[in-house]
Amino acid sequence: MSRTQIPLHVRDTSLFAKSLRTQLSEHASIPSHLTLLNMLARAAGHGNFQSLRASAESTTPVEVPLPTGRPIAAGPDRKLVERVVRSFDDAARLMRWPSRRADQIASLWILWAQFPSAREMPERDVSTLLKGIHLFGDHALLRRELCDLGLVARNPSGSVYRRVERPMPLDAKTILRQVRSV
Repeated sequence: MSRTQIPLHVRDTSLFAKSLRTQLSEHASIPSHLTLLNMLARAAGHGNFQSLRASAESTTPVEVPLPTGRPIAAGPDRKLVERVVRSFDDAARLMRWPSRRADQIASLWILWAQFPSAREMPERDVSTLLKGIHLFGDHALLRRELCDLGLVARNPSGSVYRRVERPMPLDAKTILRQVRSV
């Protein structure tokens, strides 16, 4: 009997490895085959292995949330929230580019929330917007990172950008509420 191959796409290998390490450390013994498959799927941002299989078998791509490095059912990561909130000033501008990848991703979600929804923007307008919401002088880095994470899409020539509508992760929602309340 032949086996169906199920591809596993991971957006951030470091967060994938951290999530898998956390799940394995919480497991008392060597996990069974099925438990390990579920751990791998959760580390990649899926609910479980069945969810991974269903997205691989579907003909239309399924949006998978970015992994957070911990189990999906957990509440917001207070340490991450506190660190990222400190990276923003009173006007919700990003003051510095965080060194930790998880903090960078959370910060990008806050910037994503400041993009207009359902509107195409020329590159010049995107650059102007990004220059106004950060203080460390590298709008090109932010534009690239937003595109690489799939939060903003651009046409093949890179001249037109559009915010990709996705559900915001719990950590990012919590950070956004705190940044806006300052």
